[in-house]
Amino acid sequence: MRAASRTLNPMADNASTGATWGTPVPDFPSPQPPIPSSRRRDRRGRGLRGVLIPPEVPAYRSRGERFDDLVLDAVEHLEHRWSAELSDVEFAVEDVPPLPAILGPEEPIPLALHQPAVGRGRSATPDRIIIYRRPLEARAMDTDDLAELILDVLIHKVADMLGMEPEVIDPEGHGWHEDE
Repeated sequence: MRAASRTLNPMADNASTGATWGTPVPDFPSPQPPIPSSRRRDRRGRGLRGVLIPPEVPAYRSRGERFDDLVLDAVEHLEHRWSAELSDVEFAVEDVPPLPAILGPEEPIPLALHQPAVGRGRSATPDRIIIYRRPLEARAMDTDDLAELILDVLIHKVADMLGMEPEVIDPEGHGWHEDE
């Protein structure tokens, strides 16, 4: 059997403490000051964990964060030409569409959704375009393909929102050109 964490000191003068011979006497106060809580090690004595991946490594950012950056790049591309029309539009990213509420048995999975503005005054909600991350990532082969697909989907949703053709929204050919 293992000894207790306090040691027995048969030679200690226990009269002042009221303890009898053979009673454990703690070695308090300790000769060393306690370690500050910010410098304590974990329970296995390995020390504090540092950063697992440095910020310079591509894996530092999650897939969702990289997708958000691609959406922001696509929105910036459209805002150069349509800044006045897109000033009151919110762009959001969600992982997956709410399937039971939107889809029937024969309908395809949506890649994006346009929610029109509702209400007036303080309770008004602006136009909103929601981009669904997982269906787009499933259709893209690589990051460049994903960036083009996000831009294409945004062009189509902005064209639907403004009541225009995709060719008018982006005359450079993104979103409507089919020669690839």
